[in-house]
Amino acid sequence: MDYTPFTLLTDVGWISLLLVIGNFLRRTVPLFRALLLPSPITAGILGLILGPQVLDLIGFSDQMGAYTTLLIAVIFAAMPYSMTFDRGTRDGAKTMWSYSVGMFLGQWGLFILLGVFFFAPVWGTDDWFGMMLPVGFVGGFGTAAAVGTSLEDAGAVAASSLGFTSATIGTLAAIVGGVIFAAWGIRKNKTMSLPGKLPWDLRSGYIDNVHERPSIGKATTNASAIEPIALHAGILTLTVLFANYLCGWVNDLFPDVSIPLFAMSFLVGIAGKLLLTAVKKPDYVDKETMGSISGASTDYLIAFGIASIVPAAIADYWVALVVMFVLGTVYCAIFFFFIAPRFFGENWLERGIFGWGWATAAVATGIALLKIVDPKMKSGTLNEYGVAYIGFAPFEIGMTILAPIAVIAGWTMGLGVLSLGLAVVVLALPWVLKWMPHHREQREDREDAVTRG
Repeated sequence: MDYTPFTLLTDVGWISLLLVIGNFLRRTVPLFRALLLPSPITAGILGLILGPQVLDLIGFSDQMGAYTTLLIAVIFAAMPYSMTFDRGTRDGAKTMWSYSVGMFLGQWGLFILLGVFFFAPVWGTDDWFGMMLPVGFVGGFGTAAAVGTSLEDAGAVAASSLGFTSATIGTLAAIVGGVIFAAWGIRKNKTMSLPGKLPWDLRSGYIDNVHERPSIGKATTNASAIEPIALHAGILTLTVLFANYLCGWVNDLFPDVSIPLFAMSFLVGIAGKLLLTAVKKPDYVDKETMGSISGASTDYLIAFGIASIVPAAIADYWVALVVMFVLGTVYCAIFFFFIAPRFFGENWLERGIFGWGWATAAVATGIALLKIVDPKMKSGTLNEYGVAYIGFAPFEIGMTILAPIAVIAGWTMGLGVLSLGLAVVVLALPWVLKWMPHHREQREDREDAVTRG
């Protein structure tokens, strides 16, 4: 069937209906309120069950993956227009970079080596088998497609299927575990912005009192010239369009290099923000309006992403897969419960639960879980991750390129050793360079003492 604008209308229409149903369930069903399940997660699960992969009652198109690619790009394109680069953000970004890179490289290195020294001897799997955990967990469906296809082209049978299986299980672990962790954090009063006793509007997801409904943005233009929403949506669309052209240009120059669209969109967004500042129009766009558009994109991204999951099971590997997925989940849980509190101090839960989401599934899943504990995005987690991603991107992109090359060249174990070694170094940097929260507190105390003196 040809893809037409009406195909888009059908896909978006069904997801929109499921979002409304998800909101209704959050308001009326005690279990949904107790779990604080965001409507997009409910909508995505319903879409997966009712869609072509399970009951086939909803005829979604085969372009669901393309929607998620564009929506995550819109979210990251909006960040620079609403974020600040003050000292607090920069300091937080340092530890966020170390935490993210360390967790990323550690997951790759550890499971590559487990594949060589544990899974291969015990279950007779190929040396690259352990690599499929980070390919699907910290990599996600995009990495599963890129690395899996490259390996299959080189003769690694079932690599793509294993990668997508890993990504699917990782997504389910992210959602189930993330909701449990979020409920635990709220119950233990570990969140930054949520009160100990949650108000009805937060539990139900609906603000009944008209006078308490907040504004979703301010107009920066007169509607006689252009509608403010049209202006802001146009700027974001243009940002993503330029980013897409740049990604294509880079890929033409270096065919083996593939830069994620969302990463390039963030960089183009920074350029747009700097341009507005240079022409002395820094307030030409409204931060709250950009945030509202980004939030709406996030909701649709989550729903489309979950609904487009393609369950896959590889019977010959099921025992090894179960063991690997359990170990992968434990690895991510250790970072959440033990390492995140030390890296992020008092306000660790928001950053830790976001890290859990993308370490087991994808950045989009991390955002979905973050919205449970930080619905108004006041913690600054995404700001810090956005700044940190500039230094994180080379590792993410580089690993996607190097992993299949290492397997083909017979250097799988070497890649594992190098990755794990770098992870240890990166995780140690905040202590060596005094980036940790207690170091910042000591520095601020000294500066306050000097000011008072």
